[in-house]
Amino acid sequence: MKLHKVVLTIGQLGLGGAERQLVLLAIGLRRAGVDVTVVCQRGGPRLEELTRAGVPVHVVSPSPWSRRFPRLWILPDTVRSLLLLRQLRPQVVHAYLFHAYVFMAVVARVTRVPVMVAGRRSLGIFKAGSRRLLLAERLATRITDAVVPNSEAVALDTLERERLDPGKLRVIPNALPPELFDEAVPAALDVPAPRVVCVANLHHYKGHRYLIEAAARLRAEGRLLSLVLVGDGPERASLEEQARRSGVPTAFLGRRLDVPSILAAGDIFALPSLQEGMSNAVMEAMAAGVPVVATDVGGNAEALAGNGLLCPPADAGALADRLRTLVDDDALRRQFAERAREHARTAFTLDALTTAHIALYEELLEKRCAG
Repeated sequence: MKLHKVVLTIGQLGLGGAERQLVLLAIGLRRAGVDVTVVCQRGGPRLEELTRAGVPVHVVSPSPWSRRFPRLWILPDTVRSLLLLRQLRPQVVHAYLFHAYVFMAVVARVTRVPVMVAGRRSLGIFKAGSRRLLLAERLATRITDAVVPNSEAVALDTLERERLDPGKLRVIPNALPPELFDEAVPAALDVPAPRVVCVANLHHYKGHRYLIEAAARLRAEGRLLSLVLVGDGPERASLEEQARRSGVPTAFLGRRLDVPSILAAGDIFALPSLQEGMSNAVMEAMAAGVPVVATDVGGNAEALAGNGLLCPPADAGALADRLRTLVDDDALRRQFAERAREHARTAFTLDALTTAHIALYEELLEKRCAG
């Protein structure tokens, strides 16, 4: 069956990786001639990108009932979503992130949408120990036609946690916007080179404390690198104090929209995460031609494909060793930068993302018709 109408849905359109991937897919589908609509509960910074690309967006804002009676939010909001899907009549609903793919699985089935697809964008650690969340997810997955992880690591984690039918899984890697492969003007940074850039929200599981400790170890050896941390979060105050005590020159830039320019001003990219799905930050650094050091968690090894250095998580000594290797070897830095950029140009394209999703949607539509 020919694909012609798709709804992509997510809770909100913020600056996270899942939101970026939804926007990219929406743009790719529209360019391929598919009638695509985005449905969300709240807008956000990504809304403007969709509007510029000509993708319709329906913001199903929480009803007044949701604020007055929080436990009853699902009743009016379900009705509103049911009416919207009946109006749009898509062939496929593809939901991103937990709330959307659990909630919309039921709504899609009640409105008789032929195909329901659910994304898996990260490891499911947040569900560990919560029977309620796991039960809701497993029930939703039973009425979902396909689950799309963005890496083999996320697929394996999904199988182990959710016990779903392996036949429902289809791994489709993330993509990067084409403009990220353009040369960016380096940002003016007030810390000295060599600069190690990290782009990640300041949460404990991103492992920034190990990066600061690794830099402090190298400083004690006489290697005076500096850190550039892009992102914000609850760990900021403690990390600022750790950086101050360590003596490592560290720029805390907060949330930024000019990440390509910041990467262009960096010498090394480091991601010390304790857990990851498929890191958009690693992919962006590769596209920018910045050599990468990352922890061997989640899909980091898949993204790098041998074009960067890996180390164990929560190990400042190992991270310091990898950073030392790149700081001391200009030729190796250039080699990794060139290889990573070339790999990113072929592996993380919008065309590949779009083609893979259209093939999946049409395959599922054929099965639905045959059934």
